[in-house]
Amino acid sequence: MFCPECRSEFIEGVTRCPVCDVDLIDELGSEWKPEYIEYEQVLGTYNVADIAFIKSLLDSENITYYFNAEHFTYVRPLAEPARLMVKKDEVAIARTLLKGLKLAITGVNLGNDDDEMDND
Repeated sequence: MFCPECRSEFIEGVTRCPVCDVDLIDELGSEWKPEYIEYEQVLGTYNVADIAFIKSLLDSENITYYFNAEHFTYVRPLAEPARLMVKKDEVAIARTLLKGLKLAITGVNLGNDDDEMDND
């Protein structure tokens, strides 16, 4: 059984999606196609505390993002920064939210030079 909304699969006996609160169906149609999302680099950091804070801030505003190489920094610190990637049409909002924050970012700015963040 599948949820027609979130497309989750459920074990036999479950008839409603507990998340979407809709009736399940036997098969998913092929009409669904994954959405392509274009991302832009906004900043980079080596600090896991910054990553956690930035995530909470962006989550609270429903910004679509991910950190590229986030877990790699745990294995090989300082090898490469975790890069904040934000959905292209939400970059301006994200930059506004992050501007002026006192983060531990040590000069790693991967964004547009015209819109550099001020973390001094």
